[in-house]
Order: sequence, then C-alpha cells, then structure tokens
Amino acid sequence: MSFVRNLMTLIKEKKSVVCMGLDPRLEGEGLIPSHLIDQYNDPIDTILNFNKELIDKTHELIPIIKPQIAFYEKYDALSALKETINYAHKKGLLVLLDSKRNDIGSTSEAYAYSNFRIFKADACTINAYLGIDGIKPFIQYKNKGKFILVKTSNPSSIDFQDLFSVGLDNISKEEFEIDIDKVDNNLKLKRNYVQMAELVQKWAKNLEKYDNYHNLGVVIGATFPNELKFLRKIINNSIILIPGYGAQGATAKDVKFGFDKDGLGAIVNSSRGITYAYAKNNDYPPEKFAEAAEYEIKKMNLEINKEINL
Repeated sequence: MSFVRNLMTLIKEKKSVVCMGLDPRLEGEGLIPSHLIDQYNDPIDTILNFNKELIDKTHELIPIIKPQIAFYEKYDALSALKETINYAHKKGLLVLLDSKRNDIGSTSEAYAYSNFRIFKADACTINAYLGIDGIKPFIQYKNKGKFILVKTSNPSSIDFQDLFSVGLDNISKEEFEIDIDKVDNNLKLKRNYVQMAELVQKWAKNLEKYDNYHNLGVVIGATFPNELKFLRKIINNSIILIPGYGAQGATAKDVKFGFDKDGLGAIVNSSRGITYAYAKNNDYPPEKFAEAAEYEIKKMNLEINKEINL
C-alpha cells in the first residue's frame, strides 16, 4: 500500500502527527543512559535495546519514526538499524530513513535500492541538488515516500537556500556571470528554496494522490515559520516533514503553517527532545528514559493538535 495512504490512516487513527527521531548517541550531552551502555557493553546491542524500549512505550502515540543513518554508521551499527526498522514495523509504525542521499545514475539507483530493499524503509530523505537525475530512481518506487530537502532547519541554511536566482533561457551555459541589464524586467528573482519547491511540484505532476497528497514530500524546518507558511501554498500536494521542534527551538505555533484545514499534510519530527527527554526532566531518572519520551510525545500531541485542530 502507498506510504502516504498508510501515513494518513495512522495519523487519523492515533490523532498524532509526531515523528520520533531515533538518533543514538553514546557520548556527549544527551546520550543513551549509562546503565544500558554498561549492561550491554556493545554499541549494537545498546542501541537496539534503547530503540526497542522507546518504541514499546510510544508506538501507540505516533504514526512514524525517523532514524538518522549517520548515527548508526558512526557506531558500526547498521545491523541495529535494520533490526530497529523491523521491530518498528512489527509494532505498526512507519519508518522514514533519514539518509539524505544525493547522486545520479546507477549510484542513485543503488541508494534507492538500499533504502527501500535492504533497510526496508517506508520513506527516505533526498538531497535534490543534482536535479531530476538523482530523483528518478527513487520515484520508481511508486509506493514509497520521498522527502526532498527544500528549506532545512539549520541556521546556516540561509547561506545558499535563501539566495536569489532566476532561470534565463537566453543566457548561454558558457556564461558564468551576467550583467543585471541582461535580466528581463518582467522576470522575478526567486530564492533557491522556492526554486526547489517548484521543481518538486513539477516532478510530482503525474503522481497518484490520496486525500490530496502524493508520495513526493518535502523537508521544511519549523525554525523558519514564515517560509513554511509561504511554501505550503506552493507545494500543496506534498507531505511536509517538519524538523526543528523542541531541541532546536520551534514550537507548536511555528509548525501549524505546514498543515491544511483538516490538520493533515505534515509530520513534525523531534529527536533529542523526545528520546533524551529524561535528561531535562527531573521527574524521570535515566532508568525511566522511555517513560520520559512517552510523556514528551503526549505533551507534543496536545500542543500541536490544539494548533492544527486535529
């Protein structure tokens, strides 16, 4: 069944648009509790059991999880990632693999195969800077979800994503710079994230929809609420993955602009804010990290649902 159909069904059933990010950390501030690290004494077993406890406590409250592949690669724990995805599926959760792949041709085909056939993710994230060549292999998996980076939540996204550009048919590819006099006065300069959003609309033109949404989604950070509000009007058929909630400072009032009048059309991710909630909540000792995550999700659901009327 189509990813977007499954996602919409679970959102409606659970009255939740919260996505729990599973980013295992074994050192530094906000980490997997030391009692688990000492108990298993192996990164793979530690990460897997940490994830399982979180899923056990939260699977009835959320429709989807988002493991970030880099953290599993860091600890040589891709087997833990595969088993986490398998376990989440057994608990009725969808899995969005945050891999941000970006390449062309056979390499992109290999990335798509890995995401959907090896790891068996229901959806993944993609960096589309290489254009449609890097997107086509993913689109071939018609029932899988794809989320294109459009406006990311990190502060330095403004370095390139916020720059203005314009497509000019009368400018040759050999010209690396142009004089402003060559720009037609009727043309509008657009920020690069707007250009990307319009490309997504173009690429998704013939995709099948369910409840007005198709499987080619986008990523727009909650840390830029004005941009989120503006882009929602452009990409009105894409599910929006909204990172930046909680630890990065965004609130329910910031994310509301990503949703339609029925409280649908987006999912809100929180990683550190949920999985390591125990570290900032004195009511929950490290041994009750899963209960702290459960509390945080319930709180998120209440705050967000109030704003989007779900």
